[in-house]
Amino acid sequence: MLNRNDVKKSTLGKEQKGGIVETHSQYKYPFRLNFYDRPPVEDITIEEFETCALDRLRVLAEIESCYARNRTFAELSKVITPLCDKYLPLHSNSAFKEPIDSERRKDHIGHFVLRLAFCRSEELRRRFVKAETTLFRLRYTVDDSAEREAFLSSRNFDWVLATPEEIQDLIPPTSGEPAGRYYKVKWTRVPDLVEKRKVVLKAGMAYVPASEQASIVLQEFQSHLEKDLEMTAKALPRLDEDTRIVPVLDNLSKGFLAGVSSEWSGATAASGDAITADMIDELAYKHFPACMRNLHMCLRRDKHLKHFGRLQYGLFLKVLGLSIEEALVFWRKSFSKIQDDKFNKEYRYNIRHSYGLEGKRANYAAKSCQQILMSDQPGPGDSHGCPYRHFSADNLQSALLTMYGEHGLTSGDMQEIMSTVKAGHYHVACTRVFEITHARQGVKKGEGVGGGESVTHPNQYAARSRELEKKAEGKDGDGDVLMQGS
Repeated sequence: MLNRNDVKKSTLGKEQKGGIVETHSQYKYPFRLNFYDRPPVEDITIEEFETCALDRLRVLAEIESCYARNRTFAELSKVITPLCDKYLPLHSNSAFKEPIDSERRKDHIGHFVLRLAFCRSEELRRRFVKAETTLFRLRYTVDDSAEREAFLSSRNFDWVLATPEEIQDLIPPTSGEPAGRYYKVKWTRVPDLVEKRKVVLKAGMAYVPASEQASIVLQEFQSHLEKDLEMTAKALPRLDEDTRIVPVLDNLSKGFLAGVSSEWSGATAASGDAITADMIDELAYKHFPACMRNLHMCLRRDKHLKHFGRLQYGLFLKVLGLSIEEALVFWRKSFSKIQDDKFNKEYRYNIRHSYGLEGKRANYAAKSCQQILMSDQPGPGDSHGCPYRHFSADNLQSALLTMYGEHGLTSGDMQEIMSTVKAGHYHVACTRVFEITHARQGVKKGEGVGGGESVTHPNQYAARSRELEKKAEGKDGDGDVLMQGS
């Protein structure tokens, strides 16, 4: 158990704000909207500590992917809303049958754990603030109007309601400006509205129409979070000696690099139909992501793969549906330059070990995109890793056109893909290649591997590709059936 005194209080500091107005509610967390003023101070298990953060990170990482793909806020909402419903559900106060306090507690804990993970550098803080502010905006937009007003009333936003005389003086009826309520704030609090000329300025004050009130709230949330992250960063060194927490935070801070894999992250067994050694050449050509396609091509060319290449590719094939018997057949045929004795002595044991049949008999999971990107960096002569990150720009373009040229990828697509790679969004580039190469199966730009989600695991890519092929074959089959007597 994590003691609240040695972790929560010491690292997060006292964050009670003067802007909070005391409220009374039957719930510990009165509102769905939250500025996260006070850190959680109860005991939290390591498992809960990590689970709450991972589920939130899945949503934030997908928000960042949406920005990398230049999605509009409306498009982003369609992608993120189902993810929130799945990983971060937050029901309104009227949903009496739902575990409202439990949902909001998870949301609260997850936010503060990720603060610890993402306060470590200016770049991480910037990306975290942008994703969190977007999540808050999404929730603010869909929140029940009465509950939203109650939340706004619970805080002191330091705005002043403009008097009718001020409004009439600044905005004559002939000006064409909308009538109604206006909020008076310092213009520095709404730079976005000033830039878009959506406010009236006078004596350093901005008069914000009620329709743009959200901008004041979002700007306040963002500046509030930026300050709190800086405070957390100053307190973080106190955690350096806690061996329970630091590895978890290290892993979480990598989440923006390749997203967070969900159901595939712990996959150790076949996810679909069983495959045989003889099927792999065709499957690699049709369905494999670039990392596995590259490993397969190197294996066929060199009749050999180094240790980390065999590990990355072998676990992928295992989860794809290759049994241990077929795996031994596949690797033996692939290593055709060596004798049986050498194969049995140097490779057979490791293959069985990866299936949990030797040694400590651990059934290893296939590597996710994040693991491939961050661990066991390839050196000279190695074939493992992620081509989008580890290949040079020229080699990557050449490799992608070689792998996927016959599946619809053209040199005209390279600028968009390479721009995404240059920005460090490797899994987004892989997702765009998936969309282009599966356009013939009806996949449109922005759909990703389904529901707008990005690729976060090689087996996710391959499974979705095979699924689309089966659907296409089913439609073709239906079209070819002829009714007797017609």
